[in-house]
Amino acid sequence: MTRNKDSKISRAVTSVAGVTLPVVGGRRSDPVSTQPSPPSRLYPGSSEMHRSAHVDAPGPVRRRSAGKKTASLSQADIESYSAPFLKFISENPTVFHAVDELAKRLESHGFTKLSAREPWFGMFKPGGKYFVEKNGSSIIAFAVGRNYKAGNGAAVIASHVDAVTTKVKPIPTKPTKAGYVQLGIAPYAGALNKTWWDRDLGIGGKVLVRDPEAGKVQTRLVKLDWPIARIPTLAPHFGAPAYDPHPNPETQMVPIIGLHNSEWEIDCTDDLSQIGGRDGFFTSNQPPRLVKAITKEMQIGQHDIINWELEVFDTQPAQLGGLDKEFIFAPRIDDKLCSYAAIEALIASTNRKETAEDDDDPSPDDSSILKIVACFDDEEIGSLLRQGARSNFLPNTIERIVADFSGGHSIPEYVAQTFANGFMISADVSHAVNPNYLDVYLENHAPRLNVGVAVQADPNGHTTTNSLSTAFLQRVADKCDSKLQVFQIRNDSRSGGTVGPMLSSAMGMRAIDAGLPQLSMHSIRATCGNLDPGLGVKLFKGFFDHFEAVDAEFN
Repeated sequence: MTRNKDSKISRAVTSVAGVTLPVVGGRRSDPVSTQPSPPSRLYPGSSEMHRSAHVDAPGPVRRRSAGKKTASLSQADIESYSAPFLKFISENPTVFHAVDELAKRLESHGFTKLSAREPWFGMFKPGGKYFVEKNGSSIIAFAVGRNYKAGNGAAVIASHVDAVTTKVKPIPTKPTKAGYVQLGIAPYAGALNKTWWDRDLGIGGKVLVRDPEAGKVQTRLVKLDWPIARIPTLAPHFGAPAYDPHPNPETQMVPIIGLHNSEWEIDCTDDLSQIGGRDGFFTSNQPPRLVKAITKEMQIGQHDIINWELEVFDTQPAQLGGLDKEFIFAPRIDDKLCSYAAIEALIASTNRKETAEDDDDPSPDDSSILKIVACFDDEEIGSLLRQGARSNFLPNTIERIVADFSGGHSIPEYVAQTFANGFMISADVSHAVNPNYLDVYLENHAPRLNVGVAVQADPNGHTTTNSLSTAFLQRVADKCDSKLQVFQIRNDSRSGGTVGPMLSSAMGMRAIDAGLPQLSMHSIRATCGNLDPGLGVKLFKGFFDHFEAVDAEFN
């Protein structure tokens, strides 16, 4: 049977593991409709089959009455997140800057910073809000409900805050070639692809600095955000080499960072292989002009630097695009987008003054659960490091919270109960439909921009999505007036993966993979909708606000 290509993304409903989901066109109450909703129009609400009375569940969980409402974000609220997201993604180009900014946002809204190296017993109180970092590149934030008791559930959103990038090599100094000063860099994940050619690149990251007076090593951030580096293409006039689809990333994708008249900028007969430097100083083996630029920016001496982790990044700011400015064109969308939306949702859900519409709205702190957001580093390279999702960072954090409320008794029992009563959204960006390649998308599974979060399904375990978790999130969407889409890849393509399966299997927690759609994933610049940051906040806040009522339906 022949089907018009456009019909691939205009069907009103689809299903994931047997559960009906809205895609773009029509309402679930009008499944024959094929007219797409306007991008700014949200899913109209719950269907009759879900309008059942609240049922209290047994066990230690004190559930909020289903009759009480929590404020949902308005259309103006949704639109208001666009400009702050543009600023966040433009001003925080490295994973270290992003986590630092998220921490500042949390502290400004009453969250207390914890040290993982200090004891946490006696630290927490009902209604408290906290966060903890690891390596300066991963962060977990959480709020304790005012009526929380050990063993109650946890509403968890897990995402990743790292992005496909390039990193400066440990000893990046290279001999000058034809008068060009170059910088040794290495791809992180899928970077140094064709989208990195001819881009204006800056340098930034984490610098370890010794304080000579205190004798302590401090971690500071640096950002040289003007165009410093560029990977030049070869003009097409040179024939076949210019059209090589697989350029050598070690020899043909080396950025230029300056000019020098001598053939060699340094004495290349010296042994540069020692990390400590030729004279015992780290900076001795680094490009002199790069060291000078960084020390000038940081206002320190070059011998104060004992090491660094630097990234090379696109300096072009994120900006609105399209005839009506309905797009966001930006670097590093994957996955600053879901991380940003999740943190903002936690802030909104735990700050009644910003979200309450009337006096009947219960304080978010009146909940009986833990509300948790985890933003991990290293997802793009497998999550295996100590700050990655495969580490003990999230399970240990939850265990330490539960232990403090357990009174020192039956801690493993309460932790296991928390995992069993919890639910996790693995929030990573999904693929938006590309109008130039409609034939590569699975029919009825092609998310659009400015519509809402897309549930990600995969029959081979690359995602955590199943019938129960899909139905659970659909009820959350019903309650907060959000719309869900769905993505699954075709049988003749390979599915990607993210943090969901590894975390869900480690904790035994119910989970779903669901994220905001974007175009051009793993390009140096990508595209999402101008409403998408706010739409993510809307659904994720609804997840925190309505978790207890929805969980009662499924107990």
